[in-house]
Amino acid sequence: MTVEVSRELASLLATAEPEIRTLALETREFVNRIVPGADEMIDSKARLIGYGYGPGYADTICVIMLTKKAVNLGIARAVGLPDPHGLREGTGKRHRHVKLRRSSDLRKPGLRVLLKSAVKAWKAGRQGG
Repeated sequence: MTVEVSRELASLLATAEPEIRTLALETREFVNRIVPGADEMIDSKARLIGYGYGPGYADTICVIMLTKKAVNLGIARAVGLPDPHGLREGTGKRHRHVKLRRSSDLRKPGLRVLLKSAVKAWKAGRQGG
């Protein structure tokens, strides 16, 4: 599955090292498979690609953050999600991220389940619990 790259996304990716650019695109395809139909929002200033089911922050499911040496897959509301494989990193009150350094990290046990759980948590929140 290859998702078209907008001019805005291409511009953001051009600022990253080739390895990070490739990993970001692979992560994008991974997210698009697990979070189908999500809106993609580019924030070039913050160097991230957001995914959610609405325009607001509360509708965010996850973000792909480009760093110099990795891609962080930020997962909204991850603090309350089960993480038996200990993938979550960070100190935010609600959100956490999973650090991806290579393509094989997208196959880490529990990553797919963690992201699917984020979608379920969002849906539950929209339905009032």
